[in-house]
Amino acid sequence: MPVQLLPASAAAFAPRAASVNVVLGSKVEPWLTQTLKRINRVKRPLNSVPQHQRCLTETLSSPNAIWTLTSMMLPKAPESELRKDSNPLIEAIFNYQLIHLEAYIVHVDMVLRNEVAYKLTPETIETLIEYHKDIHCVNSKAHTYDWSEKEQQCKKLHEEFIQAINKFVFRTHVSALEGLEEDGAGELLGGKSDEVKKAINNLFKPLLPPPPRIIDVVRQPPLLPSSPGAANLWSQAPTPVTMPAPVDSWKILPSSPSVASTSPDSSSPVMWMGMNEVQIPSPPPAYSQPYSQPYTTTAGLYYTSPLVTSPIPHLPLPSMFAPQCGVSVGYNSFGWDRYHEYTTTM
Repeated sequence: MPVQLLPASAAAFAPRAASVNVVLGSKVEPWLTQTLKRINRVKRPLNSVPQHQRCLTETLSSPNAIWTLTSMMLPKAPESELRKDSNPLIEAIFNYQLIHLEAYIVHVDMVLRNEVAYKLTPETIETLIEYHKDIHCVNSKAHTYDWSEKEQQCKKLHEEFIQAINKFVFRTHVSALEGLEEDGAGELLGGKSDEVKKAINNLFKPLLPPPPRIIDVVRQPPLLPSSPGAANLWSQAPTPVTMPAPVDSWKILPSSPSVASTSPDSSSPVMWMGMNEVQIPSPPPAYSQPYSQPYTTTAGLYYTSPLVTSPIPHLPLPSMFAPQCGVSVGYNSFGWDRYHEYTTTM
């Protein structure tokens, strides 16, 4: 990127130079020749590059060579002091003013960058500084809340604007010289004035309040068993939840065979259990209770307590007949010792 060459007169707070720095190329454009012939009252020879350079330098160095870069409509007073009227035209006339931003040319380069550099006049700079102090800063303070360093921050904002507006230099293409008028005055054409207005508005910075402070929430550290504060907490053991122990189905049946049980209802202590929950004890008991018919529900097959329980009759065992076989043991008055008598009669 080529170096941006600017004379010392373009620096901040620098006075206007007596002569403008003009650099032309080896060949002069035809539009520049026509422009110089148009603005000069006295006919001057323009047959070479040095003649064009001398004519352009003398024209732009004149004290009357002031350019109007743009015009801005700015309020005359802060918002709290503006006049209120039902007619918008009356409000515009009494509350706003038109400020023309004037500048002079400090540099013309037709070799490296093909640009023209403008610097604001001292009168324009002073007008913008007063507006920033009396109106812009007042409105900015009214639109922000109060804090301890608000005044200092506003003064700093104004000082920064003073530095920025004095350093402001607007650069545009050398074709802007087509708007050159008599005595070196001129006006930007081709919508370049909108670019100047946008650049000036960017220098009016808002007054930003400090960001809110982040408050750290102090949280209590978790209590550990080794900490003294948690001694009482850990000493109190939680009450265990007691669950009923599983009970076998045959243990809840009536112990007396003479006690009859009815069908299960809501008051019966019989525990309902599914087929998959029945457990057969090992080893099996000496006897088992008879069971009733299964009770079928939509949930599955369940066992219930027997409707009627009765004692199991004791049947004679073969050992009971061993010592008496063949003597007097009979079945339905039939004696085994008289077997031969019955066989002979048959």
